[in-house]
Amino acid sequence: MIDLKELRADPEKFRRGAANKRLDVDINALLRCDQQLRDAMNRRQELTAEKNQIGKQIGQIAGRLKDASGQVKADLEAQITQLRARPSQLKQDEAVITQQVEQLQIQRDRLWLQVPMPADQDVPVGNSSDDNVEIKRWYPPWFDLSRSFQENKGFKPKTHIELMRNLGLVDFERGVKLAGTRSYLLAGDGMRLHQAVLRCGFDFMVNENNFSPMGVPTLVHDQLLVGTGFFPHGVDQVYHVANPTGEGSAQCLTGTSEVGLMGVHQGEILEFNQLPRTYVSLSTCYRREAGAAGRDTAGLYRIHQFEKVEQVVVCQADEQISRNWHQKMIGFVEALMQRFELPYRLLQCCTGDLGPKNADQVDIEAWIPGRGSDDETSRPTGAFGETHSASKVYDYQCRRLNLRYRDPETRKPVFCHALNNTVVASPRILIPIVELYQNRDGSLTIPEALRPYMNDQEQIG
Repeated sequence: MIDLKELRADPEKFRRGAANKRLDVDINALLRCDQQLRDAMNRRQELTAEKNQIGKQIGQIAGRLKDASGQVKADLEAQITQLRARPSQLKQDEAVITQQVEQLQIQRDRLWLQVPMPADQDVPVGNSSDDNVEIKRWYPPWFDLSRSFQENKGFKPKTHIELMRNLGLVDFERGVKLAGTRSYLLAGDGMRLHQAVLRCGFDFMVNENNFSPMGVPTLVHDQLLVGTGFFPHGVDQVYHVANPTGEGSAQCLTGTSEVGLMGVHQGEILEFNQLPRTYVSLSTCYRREAGAAGRDTAGLYRIHQFEKVEQVVVCQADEQISRNWHQKMIGFVEALMQRFELPYRLLQCCTGDLGPKNADQVDIEAWIPGRGSDDETSRPTGAFGETHSASKVYDYQCRRLNLRYRDPETRKPVFCHALNNTVVASPRILIPIVELYQNRDGSLTIPEALRPYMNDQEQIG
């Protein structure tokens, strides 16, 4: 949620911000509704003030009435009669204006929630992910990204679908039988590998980077999705519970533990010395992936249910501190990808690919041999695929959640800043692991960093 005072002072900034994100938002309608609401609230305050003054006015006139006579006395008595009748009319007027305030506030808030966070000025303007800008590439000594998979390893690669089926690591057909399209069943060493990457990522953040582990609900009140900025724009991506158990509240399944982690301190005022709050969680995530189509619907890349280790930081309201945390959180992921020895690149997302809540976003994409366009033998030639997204949202979520801290000098509450980033999401991360670590005979070498989580097993198959 953006700062309304800032919007009133500089509406063009937010018109431009919405346009750069390719979002259709009526800033003028919001400003009109906001002004109408403020006028109505001022009128209600005037009515309240008038009601409070009536008793004093009657007392003053009554004092003058003692010494009055004739026409003066008659006029004063008429004024008192008129004043005594006024509260009834004021009550009716107040009821009407209160109803107007309630209706205008609903309308104002609906328009307000649609206004996106403007992108940082150094974010490139673009229409879609096609306009994202590559920042950096990294690859291990044994896999040179300037060469094909066959040139690197001496044979043509199989896709993760072929490899994992052949090794009994996944069962897509039974997964679909259980839960429908884009479902899967991990089995044997497939499940062990899945758990290994999650545990490795979780331990890395807790043991080496001192993040506080936290388990949060994945079934939450829908207002928490409003508070974290996933509603109203992302409502079509979320599973809504048909028979909610909440106290008169709709409920939804979350697509990331960012939702629960950000909700931990909802409505609280933290002390300055409690910042930053650094949390990590491992949770099951659910996404409808509405509208997604194409090759990604096959296999483990774009699925409805998965597990993810997520990092969230809540810090003081300082742009440079937020920027520093953003780079630091990206660095955690780079360190983990390098520990897995997975080739990757960093992409600076353009304005059209940021989404409503992000002021900045950097995607981390792994090199996946089974992606990309097909060669003359109808085999994919390899391409990068997103595995992580690092987002900087400033106070956008914290305003919605009313999450603040007390300024150490003024002692006044200030809205916090927040950031989030994937640590590791599985089974998507299994795709580059399986495809890059495959051997000529169809077996898989287990990355060295994961072997302690698999009883020192070195190979599958």
